[in-house]
Amino acid sequence: MLGIPAKITRPITKGTRMVCDDNSGAKIVEVIGVLGARPRRRSYPKAGISDVCIVAVKKGKPEMVKKIERALVIRQKKEFRRGKERVRFEDNACVLIDDKLLPKATEIKGCVAREISDRYAKVVAIATAVV
Repeated sequence: MLGIPAKITRPITKGTRMVCDDNSGAKIVEVIGVLGARPRRRSYPKAGISDVCIVAVKKGKPEMVKKIERALVIRQKKEFRRGKERVRFEDNACVLIDDKLLPKATEIKGCVAREISDRYAKVVAIATAVV
């Protein structure tokens, strides 16, 4: 797996609600777990940009609500360092992905962080903008 070029803080924990920024049918999702996270004892697993989370769909199409899916974090509100500058976005957002880490949707509405481009090229290919 390729490394991330920036120092990413991990502000997204279990219970965080995020916007699902694709056309898969989900609108709002809630994080219920983080893949690969090994938290300290009595602490929640944390996620940041380019981390894969297990989410429950809270709002969206009726056939999507209450489903458990995998999601890739594409934006986070908490600022992170990219070289000597700091970058932050307006909201926390994710994209639903399948077991092979390919996006389920055909279009991403908002922008995507540049740190995702090395690991997840297909996600960046369907995004409207890369920041």
